[in-house]
Amino acid sequence: MAERDTHNPGVMPSAQELFGLKPELVTRVVDALESGNHALVRSLVSPLTSADVADLLEPMRGDQREALVELLRPDFDPEILAELDETVREQVVEQMGAEEVAAAITELDSDDAVEVIEDLEEEVQLKVLEEIPEEERAILEDSLAYPEESAGRLMQRELVAVPTHGTVGEIIDFLRSEEDLPDDFYDLFVVDPRHHPVGSVPLSRVLRSKREKTVEKIMDPSPKPVSALMDQEEVAFLFRRHDLISAPVVDGDSRLVGVITIDDVVDVIDEEAGEDILRLGGVAEEDFYGAVVETTQHRFTWLLVNLGTAFLASLVIFQFEDTIAKFVALAVLMPIVASMGGNAGTQTLTVAVRALAMKELTRTNALRAVGKELLVNGVNGVFFALITGLAAAWWFDDPLIGTIIAAAMIINLVIAGFAGTAVPIGLTRLGVDPAIASGTFVTTVTDVVGFLAFLGLAALFLV
Repeated sequence: MAERDTHNPGVMPSAQELFGLKPELVTRVVDALESGNHALVRSLVSPLTSADVADLLEPMRGDQREALVELLRPDFDPEILAELDETVREQVVEQMGAEEVAAAITELDSDDAVEVIEDLEEEVQLKVLEEIPEEERAILEDSLAYPEESAGRLMQRELVAVPTHGTVGEIIDFLRSEEDLPDDFYDLFVVDPRHHPVGSVPLSRVLRSKREKTVEKIMDPSPKPVSALMDQEEVAFLFRRHDLISAPVVDGDSRLVGVITIDDVVDVIDEEAGEDILRLGGVAEEDFYGAVVETTQHRFTWLLVNLGTAFLASLVIFQFEDTIAKFVALAVLMPIVASMGGNAGTQTLTVAVRALAMKELTRTNALRAVGKELLVNGVNGVFFALITGLAAAWWFDDPLIGTIIAAAMIINLVIAGFAGTAVPIGLTRLGVDPAIASGTFVTTVTDVVGFLAFLGLAALFLV
């Protein structure tokens, strides 16, 4: 049972507090590095897991990180490379050199090895591969030949395959005597003579079954094989949908070539979720640890697009220049309509993008989803129209201005509900990732419609 927080007995400690790096430990390591107390650094770092060491390296300054890597080099844990952020990993790889990195990679499981190699720059990647023994290099190059973010890149080559005619006793004896087995595995995959997966058996079932039973009698006959070309998001959906722990991966000839395990899928889910959040904000995955120049370049493109859409909204405002000049209240109240529409559109958009990613929003329920968002935003529009309209009428002592902003609020929130759902659906059908471009389109629509509705009604009824 987890220990309670001694400072606050009523509060259970978080996972970060139980398993993560404590801030005071990080401070002690950095202080010891700065003072040159290498013995203390080693004593503080040696009990840490590879994931903890990676978490320790990532937030450090470049010179501190280099100093710590130098201290760890004699006993460097290869798993650290697999745990590091991509940008930080590149810096550590550059410091260690191709030969040391290649030696570390050969100690990793094939899926972790591919993850480390695939993110390296092409020139560095080739140098590292050249230092890896031929047999292992061939396996890695075969995995790297699959498309990025595919099951072929994600899979682990080390697995346990058994024939249908084997008995439980023979399988157990094989597992006990064979030295070249994966460090961790959960399922045994049953294959026919052509090495096609025909079933799977959980390791726990093998251990509970009598020795004389054949594998064919205790296996699950539907192994749910994954194509090596399947996108990793589809793999994650398959695992979630069928509560899988592991799944066999097959090539174009339906032969068993690897296995994907749940720990890899958890990483995919985390990666894809983070990627979508960053794309909604128009930033790149490596922004946090990237250099200032690279981060600036990544963000510049979408800021430029946003600038263009802002000019489009300004152009709408310009068309009502005379109306705004006559009624100062319009300039004061105008941002309210656009802002409310933008926020409502972002709420709807976030729900729609998530539903698309989770395969919950499909062709069959798309119209229903759009209709629901129209209704929700319409109801909210009425309530906020009453609040805003009454406030504006009281503020400027003009019921007509209150009525105009109330009507514009309803129009813009309804349009926000429609755009927030329809835009990501439309982009998905065009083959465009909705997380990338939806935000800009939806914001543009709500800004333009908000200004057009408010100023258009003002021009119609006030002038």
